[in-house]
Amino acid sequence: MQLGWIAMVMVAVEGLSKIYNIAVKEAGLVGTLKHFWHRQYRAIAAVKDISFAIESGEIVGFLGPNGAGKTTTLKMLTGLINPSSGTVQVAGHIPFQRDRKFLQKITLVMGQKQQLIWDLPALDSLRMNAAVYDIPNKIFNHRLGELTEMLSLEDKLTQPMRKLSLGERMKAELLAALLHQPQVLFLDEPTLGLDVNAQASVREFLREYNDRYQATILITSHYMADITALCKRVLLIHQGGLIYDGSLEGLHNNFAPYREVRIELAQPISDRQILQKYAKISNIDGQSVCFLVPREDLTRVVSEILAELEIIDLSVNEPAIEEVIGQVFRAGSINI
Repeated sequence: MQLGWIAMVMVAVEGLSKIYNIAVKEAGLVGTLKHFWHRQYRAIAAVKDISFAIESGEIVGFLGPNGAGKTTTLKMLTGLINPSSGTVQVAGHIPFQRDRKFLQKITLVMGQKQQLIWDLPALDSLRMNAAVYDIPNKIFNHRLGELTEMLSLEDKLTQPMRKLSLGERMKAELLAALLHQPQVLFLDEPTLGLDVNAQASVREFLREYNDRYQATILITSHYMADITALCKRVLLIHQGGLIYDGSLEGLHNNFAPYREVRIELAQPISDRQILQKYAKISNIDGQSVCFLVPREDLTRVVSEILAELEIIDLSVNEPAIEEVIGQVFRAGSINI
């Protein structure tokens, strides 16, 4: 892939890697002396040769277990650390050059970090941010009013940050990060630690912000509700390598080829063999029976069950996306 030639590509990554040299030290006094005079290192590959592209206006989920390389990748995309190899462009810029125009086009929000000053009202910190980005007062006031309304933060910005709830603080952090109206948002666990209502509120805001400004968003989260609500496409990273780049639907269809068919019988059936002829049984509990049915056989099996068994209720469910992604990470690869 040639970087920088496709106008609609906002993030372009090719062969990106990050290698850290970690000092190795044996335990005890002898180990300490050896470490002092003849220090040895071993190479740790945090990110290994990943490539992907994100178009303008896309919301993409970036998923992986702890230590998979998600945050390291985000830091390279935002220019906080230099890659060991590979190329990357974001909004037409090379991130690690950290030029001013690039910094005005991006933002990085980390759910476990805060930029607003704890003992000051959020409004004071926001005014400092406006000064840093040279935002004129008229534009600052307009954006402040717009974002405050979208985030439902009326009457909250004049209170010290320490007086706000966790959800309100996260919203204020988002407001601060978006005050300069960036084109690309890198969000690392933006709903970390929030309750269900606060999570839903943040998701709704991000969806509205994307619709209104066509912002490009790359989001990491351990809450799958964030991903399923916002992202049609996901990137899966495992042990530093990219193992999947595609739609959530495609992940379901290719890695979860079975559907769960649950029936409630009018009368219990004691002979398990009578039921096994329809499909593989995953569970029987009294009059409740659960089958695992291959997708391609679903219509036939459901038709046969309805025609031949006396049932009270029938439901067809897909495996939860958390279960599917967990299987992918346990396997360490995916064949599509």
